[in-house]
Formats: sequence, structure tokens, C-alpha cells
Amino acid sequence: MVSAQVVDTKVNRYVVPLIIVGVMFFAIGFALGINSYIIPLLNKALDISSAESYLVIAATFSAFLIFGYPASLVIGKIGYKKTMALSFIMFAVGFYLFIPSARMESLPLFLLASFISGMGNTFLQASVNPYITILGPIESAAKRMSYMGIANKLAWPIAPLFLALIIGKEVDSVSLTDINIPFYIIIGVFVLLGVLALLAKLPEVKAVGEDEDSAHDCPYAANKTSVWQFPHLLLGVLALFLYVGVETVSLGTLVDYATALGLANAEYYAWIAPIGMVIGYICGAALIPKYLNQATALRICAVTALFGSLMVVLSPQDLSIYFISFMALGCSLMWPALWPLAMTDLGKFTKAGSSLMVIAIVGGALIPTIYGFMKDFAGAQNAYWVCVPCFLYILYYGLKGHKIRTK
Repeated sequence: MVSAQVVDTKVNRYVVPLIIVGVMFFAIGFALGINSYIIPLLNKALDISSAESYLVIAATFSAFLIFGYPASLVIGKIGYKKTMALSFIMFAVGFYLFIPSARMESLPLFLLASFISGMGNTFLQASVNPYITILGPIESAAKRMSYMGIANKLAWPIAPLFLALIIGKEVDSVSLTDINIPFYIIIGVFVLLGVLALLAKLPEVKAVGEDEDSAHDCPYAANKTSVWQFPHLLLGVLALFLYVGVETVSLGTLVDYATALGLANAEYYAWIAPIGMVIGYICGAALIPKYLNQATALRICAVTALFGSLMVVLSPQDLSIYFISFMALGCSLMWPALWPLAMTDLGKFTKAGSSLMVIAIVGGALIPTIYGFMKDFAGAQNAYWVCVPCFLYILYYGLKGHKIRTK
């Protein structure tokens, strides 16, 4: 009888919250995946350059820079669960603005809509990532993150396919106002998710030593006076900044790249990167931490991503798009590994550290924008050179950066 109670408690503490938060990670991926459909649509409908169309992604991710820290303050005031619910309302407002943006054919209004949906993304990411990281033992955080990653990355290609299915046309034949009906559906779903988040049974969690009265439980952080005294965190923030940028390139440029190569049914190529990432996440869930620690996983993934990015720019064009799957495979365990490596031993600075990590997600604004400029200047294939130095730095963090400590 005692054994049954223990099992039931474990299920309620870990499995049920994992499922609920997994739905939220799916919503994050779906919201970001919309961009991969919108970018080539704006490029054609508004007759703008690639660099201008990629400003949609920049607007989405720039919200992380502005609201990353305020989001952590909100979490401190109202808790993780209510912040998650609030984020879905922000998403719904942003998605609603896409409808008048399409009617008015206004790029600035599209950017505003993307920015507001990016606000929702910021608050949701600030809630779910540290929540999953500290929900259980830190050494198995990458395993939990891998499960979340599967939900998140499967949603990326579902978004453009959903839009294509509801609209019923190929991207080349779609007009801006065709997006109205699918966006009304998306708004309704996200409002419902906000209500469900508010009603969900999610326990509030805290990291070891996070409270002042238990600071001694994390001796490394106990005597620190500032979050800036954690070099492994600060180097991890830069690694996450670069990672989010190159992951967004690998996930968000596929439809555009397939269109640039003249491939039919370009939206179907949106599956190439998520398949690679899901394979990586499955490996992470199976191998971490029993057979593979988080730092080793990061190093293996960095090397894999380097290989993929080099092959994309050096192989023949008709094959190059498929090597993006290796970039994505490499990216798969970077997020699950970087969060726990950077968040280890932060103690009372856990929320401040997580806010810096969330701000780093703004890399998804800068790197894809650079990709867009490089595409205009050097062509779509050569634009992927932007990924190479990013993966090299992430390899450094996996080799040495995460080990750097101060006394």
C-alpha cells in the first residue's frame, strides 16, 4: 500500500506537470513555426527583400531582450503558473493583429503583431524553461528538456502545414488575407490554452538554495553578491544567444530556402529540420544521464552541427537542403544541455540567471537577420556560413566554458 502511494505521488509530481508543460512547449514551437510560412508570403505579397521579410523573426525575438528581465519579476510576484496563463493572452493579442496587418498589407503592423506574440513567447519561455530545469534533479534536466524539445520541434512544421491545409493553396498562390480564417482558429486555441494553464495542477518549484533561509544549501552561490559573478552562467548566456540564432536559421529558413531553390511544394521541406531534432531529442531522453552527461552531449551536438552547416554551403544545391537536418540534429540537445549547465549552482540567483538566459533568446532576432542580409548579398546557400562560427563557440562552451568558476 505504501509503495502504491509513493508511485502515485511521483506520477502527480513529475509526469502530470511534464505533460501539461509539454503542451506549452508545443504551443511555443507552433507560434514560432508560423514565421516560416509568413516570411516567403510577405516576401512575395509585399515585394520586399529577404532581409526585410526576416525582420518578422527579428521582431518576434527582440521581445526577449526587452521583456526577459521583467518576465522574471512577474514570475516572482505571481508564480510560474499564472505567468504561463498570462503569456497565452499575449499570444492571442499578437495573433489577432496579424489579421488587420494582412488587410492593410502593412509590414510595420506585421512587425508589431510579431513583437506582441514575441512578448507572449518571452513570458512563456521564462516560465517553462526554469520550471522544467528545477522540477527534478539537475543532472537529469537535459532528459526532461529532451521530452519538451520533441513537443516543441514537432510543432514547428505543423504550423506551416496547418496554414497550408486551412488556406488550401500553395504558398506562391496565397494572398495575405487568406490567413484570416486560420488565425482566428489559432487565437481561439491559444485563449483556451491560457484558461487551461490557469486551472492546471502545477506545483510551484524552487531551485536548491533559492530562498534566503536555505541559501547555505548551495554554498557556491551563498557568498556571491551578484549574478555577474558566475562566469559559467555568462558564457552560457552567450552560447544560448548563438544557439537560438542558428537553430532559428535551421528551422525557420527551410520553406524560404526550398523556394529559392525552385523546389515544388516548398512547405513540405519544413519537416527536414524537425525530424533531425526529434531524433536527437529521443537520443537525449534515452541516454542522459545514464550513459551520457550533459556536457558530453553538448560537445557531440556541436561537432554534428558544424558538419551539417559546412555540408550545406559546400555540397551541390539539390542536396544541400537535406544537410540542414544535420544542423538540426546537432541543435537538438544544445538547448537541453545549455540550460542546466549554465543554471547549475546559482542558488538564490536562479531567477536572475534564468532571466539572463531568456534575454539571450534574442539571438533568434540577430542571427536570422544576418542570414537574410547575407542571402541578398551572397545567395541563399552561402548565407548559411553564418552558422559556422556560432557552432564553434558552442563547442568551446561544451569543452571548457561551462567549467569556469570563481571562488
